[in-house]
Amino acid sequence: MEKTLDEKKIFAYPESLKKTVSHYCPGCGHGVAHRIVCETIDELGIRETTVGIAPVGCAVLIYDYIDIDMLEAAHGRAPAVATGVKRAQPDKTVFTYQGDGDLVAIGTNEIVHAANRGENITVVFINNAIYGMTGGQMAPTTLVGQKTTTTPFGRNIANEGYPIRACELLSTLEGVYYCERIALNNVAGVVKAKKAVKKAFQNQLDKKGFSFVELLSACPTGWSMSPVEALDFINNEMVKVFPPGVFKDKDVAK
Repeated sequence: MEKTLDEKKIFAYPESLKKTVSHYCPGCGHGVAHRIVCETIDELGIRETTVGIAPVGCAVLIYDYIDIDMLEAAHGRAPAVATGVKRAQPDKTVFTYQGDGDLVAIGTNEIVHAANRGENITVVFINNAIYGMTGGQMAPTTLVGQKTTTTPFGRNIANEGYPIRACELLSTLEGVYYCERIALNNVAGVVKAKKAVKKAFQNQLDKKGFSFVELLSACPTGWSMSPVEALDFINNEMVKVFPPGVFKDKDVAK
């Protein structure tokens, strides 16, 4: 049956997304996030002028799937590298793609100061509450009571403290222009995430400053769950600690 124009648009394969077999675990949210980023880049027509920065962790694999110029940064240093690229070539659209073990662990200093300076870059933050690549250890975003390989009895506040909420933290900084969190646990969430990522990239094109999008993403392997159970975990547990929403938008404040 001949597809309609709308159907052709929906099922079209993004030009910026490489046609390669994924080696992410079944149910991992990274693949969805990659497509969102690629669709955004294509729709804005910035493929030839975009530079992505990938750090260490599962997020580093993005350069296997996205067909644009990419740089790899040392663990946690993606915002610093992005700052250098953007300042050296301000005509480029520069974004970082970072996981929670990278952004709010070893890279906390980098993200805080890049945000505070109001660097005109875009940050896509994947929060799956665990270290996915290195064996399922506790991350700064691991929930209280959540079991990991380094907290086999569950995260204990007395020992490991509380989960770090990146959006709530960064939204207090004057240099941040836009900050939003979305859960990638259903179709509605994916649609919202696409809108948020596109806004974050458009902000940079409009020279508005630092934009930050946090995506709550499933890690079935690290959580020892099925893909379906992992989506339920986001919906029933993660959103209680990391509530979705817009935490700062200077467009609205004006």
